[in-house]
Amino acid sequence: MGAALCVRVAGETVADLWGGTADARDRSPWTKDTTSVIFSCTKGLVSLLAARLVQDGLLDWRTPVAAHWPEFAAAGKERITVADLLAHRSGLSAPRALLTVEEAIDWDTVTGLLAAQEPLWPPGEGHAYHALTHGWLAGEVIRRVTGRTVGQYFDDLIATPLHADAWIGLPHPVRRQVAHLRAGPSLTALVAQQAAARPAGEVDWSDRAMTLGKAFPAELVADEGGFNDPRIQAAELPGAGGIASARALAAIWSATVVETDGVRLLEAGTVDDAIRPQTEGTPVFGGPPPYPRWGMGFQLPSLAREYLGPASFGHDGAGGQVAFADVTHQVGFAFLTNLMEAGTDHRATALVDELRRILRDRPRP
Repeated sequence: MGAALCVRVAGETVADLWGGTADARDRSPWTKDTTSVIFSCTKGLVSLLAARLVQDGLLDWRTPVAAHWPEFAAAGKERITVADLLAHRSGLSAPRALLTVEEAIDWDTVTGLLAAQEPLWPPGEGHAYHALTHGWLAGEVIRRVTGRTVGQYFDDLIATPLHADAWIGLPHPVRRQVAHLRAGPSLTALVAQQAAARPAGEVDWSDRAMTLGKAFPAELVADEGGFNDPRIQAAELPGAGGIASARALAAIWSATVVETDGVRLLEAGTVDDAIRPQTEGTPVFGGPPPYPRWGMGFQLPSLAREYLGPASFGHDGAGGQVAFADVTHQVGFAFLTNLMEAGTDHRATALVDELRRILRDRPRP
């Protein structure tokens, strides 16, 4: 495997580590310039874009989505708010149609289908993780408000000012920097277990949320397919398709809570509003606990993902990726790996636990 860890405290880099193998096929090493698919850590970045629009007075979390995206009002969705989209309450956690890769990388096709689709449950009466659709839903609102695609707005607002190697929609010239992903044993075993337990003839909406039906394998990666596919990496898939270095993510999250490299992305009051709990508890389609918690799209600390403390917010990603900020300690944290594991994976958790111990025990000025 390969991996990278970067930690900023009060804007300063205190850990910047990388090692291992970026591509097991040719044993190429993970270097300081290696980037990787960050999966659902991308949702945290999109939620940051939405929060910045709120801060700038261009968006209101409580406004109906249809006020910005009129077509979205179809099939009884006229009262769904921006907050509902961000907090996984819209009833659109998965498409009813079976999508192919070609359809998944066509922005207008997917957003058009979601705008027309009847919710899977009555909006406001429950939640379920919008594993991939979250990005198209929030991203289309961002596009309607700014006139720019979510990838363009991310580059303009965040990546360029911070000189961060991070993209939602990978440019071709940097394709060779991206680590090759592999499914580890625990992920492979979990996928097989879930497939064996799936009732025949019934739609597994949680699985559909991850695969879109035909677009992605259940593990999300194959040797040349899934999120290793250059077409997927080049497309703007803001639910899970972001690509970044650990350095870039640590800088971005640091800049949400403290000035970092001359950039401050969110004001304290915006952060306070954005991390008020919106969604928690048992989801509509069940599944084993522990369950995650969300604010306005930001993943909050829970037994499912323990960060530094109650003032932490960010988002983890499939296979072991973790990126977050902490208000109390002014931390920006990122851990990335290309060997994807499942529920028994404690790599990032052990690192966060050690950082918490260091911060607790360090001398106070």
